Amino acid sequence: MRFTVLSVAYPLVPVSSDTAGGAEQIVSLLDRHIVASGGRSIVMAAEGSRVRGVLIPTPKWDGPIDTQVREWAAREHRRILNQALQGIDIVHFHGLDFREYLPEADIPCVATLHLPTGWYPQEIFTMRRERMVYVCVSSSQQGGCQPSTVPIRTIQQGIDVDSFAMPPRKRWYALALGRICPEKGFHFAIGAAQRAGAPLVIAGQVFPYQAHQQYFQHEIAPRLRRCVRFVGPVGLGQKRRLLSRAKCVLIPSTVAETSSLVAMEALASGTPVIAFGSGALPEIVEHGRTGFIVHDEAEMAEAIHRTGEIDSEDCRAAARERFSAARMAREYFDLYEQVKFRVGEVVENCTSRPAA
Repeated sequence: MRFTVLSVAYPLVPVSSDTAGGAEQIVSLLDRHIVASGGRSIVMAAEGSRVRGVLIPTPKWDGPIDTQVREWAAREHRRILNQALQGIDIVHFHGLDFREYLPEADIPCVATLHLPTGWYPQEIFTMRRERMVYVCVSSSQQGGCQPSTVPIRTIQQGIDVDSFAMPPRKRWYALALGRICPEKGFHFAIGAAQRAGAPLVIAGQVFPYQAHQQYFQHEIAPRLRRCVRFVGPVGLGQKRRLLSRAKCVLIPSTVAETSSLVAMEALASGTPVIAFGSGALPEIVEHGRTGFIVHDEAEMAEAIHRTGEIDSEDCRAAARERFSAARMAREYFDLYEQVKFRVGEVVENCTSRPAA
């Protein structure tokens, strides 16, 4: 892959392998694979990001994030991006607000829709733009897309499977891992673990959004005790240790998840996943083989006691077969080539329906 790819991350959030956000982790993985393949990787992301290629730093923000801050960050993104387009073959967007800084220049663009499509401005599905493709990250996400004038393709996310292949040293605790925010449903994980009599470790970051901080203060902090521990944000090394030692990982998400890197990482670690059947989670967790899909807190508690039925090697095998970052990167590289050179074939091979 000999292209120069400019990956544009969501404003304000640093990119690295340790970042809590799934989109930022995907940017980091693609950056590494582009460099390893002989391509030129340029990443536009918040100051403090760590990348293998070239970093174009954008402003960081340490205080509360409100509408005014987001608008300012989008303006800075647009200004910096327009100065960085010289010599770029593909611009790959990863932010929820990419429409606000989409360049006017006729340059091949890919936008990965990491979040539920209903969260994006609906005009992205009706705009007219040549050499633009959207990527959904699961079949369930693409199936729920509205008609679009821009072609849509599905590329399932991947992880560095080998980096999670630590020797299993299982202990009797459940793990909930990810961004601490209302839609992730961590309070259901607490309730399920308490019903099952299992210790629970919660790991993740509370970002400076008012709704996230209020959720932690009102729903999580009051329930912390000796058997329910919050360890805060974890780097890659600590995350691998937590995943490899947990009896199970709980994912009680209350929104239609477009994917779940946490579930993939758990399976690569040989750890069963117990998840609500939200969005793409049933595509990742094979019920009865690599974990359990449940409907509520009570069923989650029952499933915690059934984790002994799951073979760790089945979990690892599923991760190797289905969730490789190398496979994901190859699919993106193929798409980059199609968008740059064979736009007609991209349209034919993607789901693209006229907007009403």
